[in-house]
Parts: sequence; C-alpha cells; structure tokens
Amino acid sequence: MPRQHYSDLLALVAVARERSFTRAAAELGMSQSMLSHTIRQMEERLGVRLLTRTTRSVSVTEAGERLLAVIAPRLKDIEAELRGVMELRDVPAGTLRITATDHAIDTVVWPKLAKVLPAYPQIKVELHVDYALNDIVQGRYDFGVRRGNAVAKDILAVRIGPDQRFAIVGTAKYLASHAMPTKPEDLLRHECIVLGPPSRGGLPSWELKRGQRTMHARVNGRLAFNGIYQVLNASLSGHGLAYVPEDLAAPYLKSGKLLPVLKPWWRKFPGYYLVYARQSETSRAMRVLIDALRHRPASSAARR
Repeated sequence: MPRQHYSDLLALVAVARERSFTRAAAELGMSQSMLSHTIRQMEERLGVRLLTRTTRSVSVTEAGERLLAVIAPRLKDIEAELRGVMELRDVPAGTLRITATDHAIDTVVWPKLAKVLPAYPQIKVELHVDYALNDIVQGRYDFGVRRGNAVAKDILAVRIGPDQRFAIVGTAKYLASHAMPTKPEDLLRHECIVLGPPSRGGLPSWELKRGQRTMHARVNGRLAFNGIYQVLNASLSGHGLAYVPEDLAAPYLKSGKLLPVLKPWWRKFPGYYLVYARQSETSRAMRVLIDALRHRPASSAARR
C-alpha cells in the first residue's frame, strides 16, 4: 500500500472505535466530510464496504472487522514504539489524556497538577469531564480517575485522595415546608435531587451507613442531573435535598445556607484512585503525573 494510505488506516480505526464520524473527525482534527471522503476512497480502492452507515450509527462490516483485527494491534504497537523513542529525550514529554468527574478534577487532580506542570513544559495534559466511567483503553485515555480501587484485569490503580464522606443537605426554606427527616425511610416523602438518571425498574437510592448498619435508602424526586455541582446548586435553590461530597457542602453548612439532614447516616466512601492500563513500560511523562497525584497522608508527609 502506498505510504500516503497509512493515514487512511488511522482514520478507519478511529471511526470503528468511536462508532461515529463526528467524534472520530474531532479526534483526528479533520472535518467530518473529509473523513467520510477518506473512508469512501479506501472502500473504492479495496472494492469492499468496510463500514455500514445509518443516520444514527456506524457499524463495521465483516470485511472491516477482518482488516481491523490485523491492523489495529500493529498500529498500537507502532504508537508504543514511537512513545518509547520519545522517552529517549532528556526531559519527560508528550500528551497525557485523563478522564474524570469535574469534582475529582477540581478537588484533587488539578490542584496537584498545577503545582508540578510548570517544571515540565513539554508535558501536555488533556482533562476530560466524564461521569459515564467509560473504558479508558477504548477511549484512548492514558488515565482515568475512579472512586475506589476495584478495577478490571490489567488495570492498575494508585490512590490519589483520601476517603470522602457524603452529606445530605437542604435549605432552611425547603425544610420549613417539609418535615425534617428523622430516619432514612422519611426520604421517600421528600424531593430528593439525584445524580444521574433514576435506576431502571425502580426508585434511585442513596447508600447510607450508621455504625455497622449499611442501607440503600430509596429516594424520590423530580430532578436528576449528571453533574454533582448541578445537584448542589439545585438544593441551594431550595428544590430539595441533595447527597453530595461533604467538602462541597461544607462552606454552605458553615454559612447556614444549607442545613445538615440525617447526619448520623452520612457515609464515608473510598477516595479517588488514578487508574491506567498495565503495560510493559510506563512513559516518563506518565511517571511524573503518577508521582504528582499520588496520595500522601498528612502524617506520612510530616515524617518525610
């Protein structure tokens, strides 16, 4: 195949992975029309259809699957070798892509990165807000940030933050017109603002704990958001009760804009972990980021 056609293979891999010309074009830095033209030209040269296109989705044909099964691993190996060559530089360099929730980025990832990035001007960082917890390998991310260290096979996890307690909160105005809950079961009689869409086939729940007793308290409400800051803002506006990280609610609890609800039941959850795929060699840039984000409890930091 002529040398200029290698870029066509990269385009095919991107579309197959993203199942979308729009997302693949954005990733490759080209227009959607140019990407579509590139794939069509490839199909014409080979004389077979590689992708099936509909108005809503893109799928890979049998011929496309056969071709991808051969070229995708080889292209991945080439990328790994190129990164390895870059590591021969005197200083860490390269682009690192991280997927995390906005709360993790704002409270853990960015505060730490902001301190070390000036010392490494050749490291570029892309931070992507994502609540869907998408597969980091499929999404071609170098790192993901997840709560807890329960990860899939061939994925490594490094703690980057302390455990966090979640708080149930509401405004005085809202609670003045709704009886203060005294037990978790009372939450069903309240407007509860949830993170993410309600679970299929039933009501959403909040995981609570008091002493050794853990329970999933069913909640009801008209509002659901896919971002924790929007959940907090809706509660601050008097639209109901919210279950949010205590560090987010703390300033408003202190000022009295929010009141604590069922505080004995507030649960502490595992902290954030940095997850990444196991590989034969971790790049120098990746090692810099891992070390920068690694959680160091105050007691151990004081001993150093």
